[in-house]
Amino acid sequence: MILTPLFVIFLIVVFLLVWAFTNTIDKRKWLSFLISIVLTPIVYFYVFYPLINIFSSYHHEKHFDAEAWTDKPALRYEMSNEMTKLQMFKGKTKSEVKAILGSSEWYGWDDSIKANSPNKWNYNLGYKPGAFNLTQECLELEFKNNKVESVKQYQLETKFEEAP
Repeated sequence: MILTPLFVIFLIVVFLLVWAFTNTIDKRKWLSFLISIVLTPIVYFYVFYPLINIFSSYHHEKHFDAEAWTDKPALRYEMSNEMTKLQMFKGKTKSEVKAILGSSEWYGWDDSIKANSPNKWNYNLGYKPGAFNLTQECLELEFKNNKVESVKQYQLETKFEEAP
């Protein structure tokens, strides 16, 4: 385990909360202190840390891997930051992109032609982990003159239909 300043601060906060709680049960400070020392790691790793993971939007990031892209499409979001920040596909042709990412899953809307354009390729990245996350991550590659002009990531709101 790596001791980072944020980890130490979180442990101190959890310790103070546990100590304040144990003081309400018993007024003997030394006993409350000992119980707090024992309970702090337990409360941190089984209560505090899982709640942080549920309600934060943090997710693991991986380097782009073409095999993982095709084998595990639900985890594509882990590779998306690298793809968009580095503009990895900029300048590649449609055939090169198709060889790496596969065929486009859908074409993006182009207002200039008022239709879906074969020059805007979209791929589903899956859902980022987290509580109440209803946005699907998507990747769009825009082509000009058969070469990738831009790579962008966007969220697509999931809509649920009521059963009849």
